[in-house]
Amino acid sequence: GVNTVVAGTAEDLKDSFEALGIAILVAIVLVYMVMASQFESLLEPFVILFAVPMALSGVIFALFLTGTTIQVTALIGLILLAGVVVNNGIVLIDVLKQRREAGEDLVEAAIDAGRSRLRPILMTTLTTVLGMLPLAFGLGSGAELWAPMARAVIGGLTLSTLLTLIFVPTLYVRIAGWVDRRSSRRAWGRR
Repeated sequence: GVNTVVAGTAEDLKDSFEALGIAILVAIVLVYMVMASQFESLLEPFVILFAVPMALSGVIFALFLTGTTIQVTALIGLILLAGVVVNNGIVLIDVLKQRREAGEDLVEAAIDAGRSRLRPILMTTLTTVLGMLPLAFGLGSGAELWAPMARAVIGGLTLSTLLTLIFVPTLYVRIAGWVDRRSSRRAWGRR
């Protein structure tokens, strides 16, 4: 006749995790909708957002490497990370799309876009990572509270930059190539 109930701080932590999980999902859905309306396509936002869950492995690795537990501040770092990853992806895909509209070959457009956007993407990443380093080391009063956020952002952003520069253009080329081939087959069938 004994029951156990999780209460107190553990219950508050559970509620916080649930609320932040919902906030992350809502943020991703809203970002997708805004990008879909801006790009007037469902393809580009999908490709850009594909790097967000993959950057999660960088977060997990950084937290594991530093011995940091998953805390509410680390989840807040995930929301911040999603914004920066999406920003880097938008910068790259927008240039790629402009090059394609100018008549450039799909693969050449991806290579040129990567080459021309490498510096801005690296600058965004480096400024964010270097700005988070003092916080990640726990320097200053109260920094130990926000250190998990900084560690999550540093780990996720480091990996997501590589994904943005390599994986996102590759995925875009594969999907856009498939769409182009399918469209040309339909056009050929109508003749």
